Amino acid sequence: MTMTRNTTDDSEESTTSTGSDSPAAGAVPDTEPIEPAAPESFGLVQAWWGDGKGKTTASLGMGLRGAGHGYRVHVLQFMKGGTPSVEGVRGEFNAIAHVPGYTIENTGHVGWHGFLDGTEDDEHAARARAALDRAREIVDATAEGDPTTPFDLDGDPGDGVHMLILDEVLYAANRSLIDPADVLDLIAEKPEGLELVLTGGHEYPAYLEDRADLLSHVEKQAHPLEAGHPARKGTEY
Repeated sequence: MTMTRNTTDDSEESTTSTGSDSPAAGAVPDTEPIEPAAPESFGLVQAWWGDGKGKTTASLGMGLRGAGHGYRVHVLQFMKGGTPSVEGVRGEFNAIAHVPGYTIENTGHVGWHGFLDGTEDDEHAARARAALDRAREIVDATAEGDPTTPFDLDGDPGDGVHMLILDEVLYAANRSLIDPADVLDLIAEKPEGLELVLTGGHEYPAYLEDRADLLSHVEKQAHPLEAGHPARKGTEY
């Protein structure tokens, strides 16, 4: 996977300013160069599930926070292989490619499991199992590399990360594309300093009770798809 990075001029000084003299103008937050660092309190398991929109969005935003502190963050997408109505290059792909220490890869099959789009269950299952194998590889490498120390921001995620986001892994488990027991094994195998984030699925992942430190339910009250709005560039992709 080709990754591009932005660079920050170390000579630039961090400043706080306002956009105008208006009382309504907000202060511009301080910034500083992003340098490799190690988190002091990572190591929890977070899970975001439910039929509401925003699970992936929340996890990607949290990943951005971690990367902003110099932590190594990687997103592994299990299901989002794309559809004919969604462009191959999504906004998050472009944005993440320019954030030091933040990477993303996708193993999903084109189409969406169960949507009668002509794709075969076996094809989706094979991609999901491959993603699970890749997740194990990253978890094992992280344990060997010690997540309590800084990682190279330009390094391969297979060399270890501080935060691993498994996007739609719970959906894959709900759909029996992978076994929920494999998700539990992954949790059991992860080193203490690795923050593991799991997203996806409309069904309650009861198997995560007492195994996830954070278990958030994203509930749908309304969704633009129900009003006929398709996925929109810049909001859904």
